[in-house]
Amino acid sequence: MIGEKKVLFSGMQATGSLTLGNYLGALKNWVSLSEEYECFYSVVDMHSITIRQDAPQLRKRARDLLTLYIAAGLDPEKNCIYYQSHVSGHAELAWILNCFTYMGELNRMTQFKDKAARHADNINAGLYTYPVLMAADILLYQTDVVPVGNDQLQHLELTRDIAQRFNSIYGEVFTIPEPYIGRVGARIMSLQNPSKKMSKSDENPNASIYLMDDPDTVIRKCKRAVTDSEGVIAYREEQPGLRNLIDIYCACTDRTPEETVKEFDGRGYGEFKMAVGEAVVGVLKPLQERYVRLSQDKELIDRVIKENAEKAGYYAQKTLRKVQKKVGFPERIR
Repeated sequence: MIGEKKVLFSGMQATGSLTLGNYLGALKNWVSLSEEYECFYSVVDMHSITIRQDAPQLRKRARDLLTLYIAAGLDPEKNCIYYQSHVSGHAELAWILNCFTYMGELNRMTQFKDKAARHADNINAGLYTYPVLMAADILLYQTDVVPVGNDQLQHLELTRDIAQRFNSIYGEVFTIPEPYIGRVGARIMSLQNPSKKMSKSDENPNASIYLMDDPDTVIRKCKRAVTDSEGVIAYREEQPGLRNLIDIYCACTDRTPEETVKEFDGRGYGEFKMAVGEAVVGVLKPLQERYVRLSQDKELIDRVIKENAEKAGYYAQKTLRKVQKKVGFPERIR
């Protein structure tokens, strides 16, 4: 806990382009949390290199993502928005925590198995110990709550296990983080395969709407979205494609599924898809305009990067010095 507020940590990888799912499912909801929590929002670029990256492109995407955080409404005066790689404490704590994590625990991580299957030519140690770095990200700031989806819940459970193990040996060093329980963001699925989440790494360009897509592209992708042959607008599990479009429409217009079904009763899928596309454009346009303005303000973004890295580094070092002392590292001569 920092001051009177509990600490919240989250982050996104600087790979690919953010999708509408990233925005509606997470980023949009982060904006309201700064009033209740002391928030640390990281661009987790260290996690990104478990897969080979083009260096100039990674740097550009990291800056683009940090700029998008601000364009989406995150105030860098109220939230600590920073690059993970600019705070050395992430890597230093990760090494220590590696020594308190068991091989059996890492062997059970389903995301490692999935990624190893997709990148069989590059199954590196970083990919294997990725969950430990994630634990360090969280524990470094004495985090109280972490917004996580189901795909990351296993990693948070491991983080809790590591923290409890360390505390049982050395005393109350780490805050034990809890999953964030609050307003749940919309779970947006692929437009082409509604059984899986919309992903920025999807190989099908029509499966995801990206935050920088122009209006024509957004409309076209919505028109091509998979639905069904029933021809009736209803919010049912048996119509996953249509249900996903209704979720998108509701998230963009603040309507409920019931209100949406009533609004489009008796109207065709084509008309509804057009309305979904227009609703998405209405949400993305102001965000895109803010992003363009911010991207042109190099001095502002540079200042945010510098000042927030210093703020994150200050809190990271407080935890790191305590941990280093507990495990027996010699004190530094200052």
